[in-house]
Amino acid sequence: MAEKTLVKGGSFVLEDNDWESMVTPETFSEEQRMIAETTESFVEGEVLPHDEEIEKLNYDLTVRLLRKAGELGLLSAEIPEAYGGLGLDKVSSTLINERLSKASSFGLSLGAHVGIGTLPIVYFGNQQQKEKYLPALATGEKIAAYCLTEPTSGSDALGARTTAKLSEDGRHYILNGTKQFITNAGFADVFIVYAKVDGKDFSTFIVERTMEGVSVGPEEKKMGIKGSSTRPLILEDVHVPVENLLWEVGKGHLIAFNILNIGRFKLAAGCVGACKDAIALASHYANERSQFGQKISSFPLIGQKLAQMAVRTYALESMVYRTAGLIDGALEGIDHASPDAGQQSAKAIAEYAIECSINKVFASEALGFVVDEGVQIHGGYGFIQDYKIERMYRDARINRIFEGTNEINRLLIPGTLLRRGMKGDLPLLQKAQALQAELLQLMPSSPSGEPLDEETTLLANAKKIFLMVGGLAVQKYQTKIEAQQEVLSHLADMMILVYAMESALLRAKRKLAVDGEASATLAMQMAQVFVHESFAKIESLAKEVLAYVEAGDMLRMQLSVLKKLCRRSELNSIGLEREIAKAIVAQEQFVC
Repeated sequence: MAEKTLVKGGSFVLEDNDWESMVTPETFSEEQRMIAETTESFVEGEVLPHDEEIEKLNYDLTVRLLRKAGELGLLSAEIPEAYGGLGLDKVSSTLINERLSKASSFGLSLGAHVGIGTLPIVYFGNQQQKEKYLPALATGEKIAAYCLTEPTSGSDALGARTTAKLSEDGRHYILNGTKQFITNAGFADVFIVYAKVDGKDFSTFIVERTMEGVSVGPEEKKMGIKGSSTRPLILEDVHVPVENLLWEVGKGHLIAFNILNIGRFKLAAGCVGACKDAIALASHYANERSQFGQKISSFPLIGQKLAQMAVRTYALESMVYRTAGLIDGALEGIDHASPDAGQQSAKAIAEYAIECSINKVFASEALGFVVDEGVQIHGGYGFIQDYKIERMYRDARINRIFEGTNEINRLLIPGTLLRRGMKGDLPLLQKAQALQAELLQLMPSSPSGEPLDEETTLLANAKKIFLMVGGLAVQKYQTKIEAQQEVLSHLADMMILVYAMESALLRAKRKLAVDGEASATLAMQMAQVFVHESFAKIESLAKEVLAYVEAGDMLRMQLSVLKKLCRRSELNSIGLEREIAKAIVAQEQFVC
């Protein structure tokens, strides 16, 4: 049987892609839709009636609801069936994550448990560890927490000072240190803890709350997500059985970084749901609120806000489920009972580290935009705690800090791409060299007039712009490019926009091909607006990098080449946004 060919992580900036193999919301199976509906019904029926009490940090209520979620299988989607789970695909678990967004702080508590809390054992635990912990984590009998950050090490995770020393009898590792900002710390039973064995080998341990020397500090007083528990974890001469070492000594960085990759992706899925919730709240309010004798939803500037909120959400939803499909493909076929399951899992997850970071940055900033506009549409009432949009605004802010700050992720995105190119995993250097020859005889192409043809050309040119500008920057700074953080950040933004543009465009093309132009009108409109707006941003970013990297005649020559690549027709974005706004206002929800 031939080995399945996987899409290479990061390859989207180097080659064209088609929609046939891409997962989109239009391709969900009936089973996947049922899982989404089950989650939504649970949130509406069980969680929202207790929303105010949860926000007051009622631990008992949160744990009780987590166990109810466990009864429905919402805690076990990604746990293999052999250990009491459902063993579902990433698309299904992503749908659960998305639908949990309406549950606010409770959604975070559940997400931390099933994701960064449980998945280290799923992917990297041995047979005995999985048999011991996973069945209880699947039902909510035990709740998990993830402990990486420390008071002196946030983004610099490997700078952690928590230590682990093997006892004289060789039966325990003795852990000492403090972990900071630990979600679920107030009621978690199982902690995934990172510590340095003998002060140098970064490793991972499964620590139980009942172990002597384990304690937690006071609750942090947070800006948002107030209904989730966030406390320090304190470890004082905690004797952890050697059997609770996760994977191997010195492999902690592989576990930490790959689980963070998954955490970044899951964060993005939650942002999809939150964006949709904010659009529903804002459009409903706009239809209810009247000023100057008419509903404010009829005012073009309010409509423009709703349209721009929807356009970003369309791009975000498209890229999140595209990425879910890619991760599913990489993890498919891994035998979690095999001795090398950890190595296989690490390799599979790491394949899409770039895409996970891209999802995280775009999602957190898209949600920040959407909730900000939601508050603005509500006017003065958006500033009042009686209206949920006020809490959503505060809750959303943490997403740009969670799972690695957006600044760190922006450095990781092009940095990882360059490393993959240098290792030969991607033909980055070959593509950049071929492009230089192509640009010397560049002749701008004319769009055919077919639907989405110009947007397809803009996407192809956006990839060329990235390679051109990135190639010049690498050529100039070579190994010292890591010090050019502004340049790397601009290159990251280009990659983020290219991935989002392509995801939105391919999804609209699928809709057009499968359902016809009449049914695909709204999707095409959103893709057009997003592609043109994103292309303009890429042009601006490219000019800034070129002006920093080059000077004089060389700069003028490169800007001339860029100008050729940036030729395009002006899009009637105002007209298209008015049409998009009509659809949102009519249904009072995100539609595509």
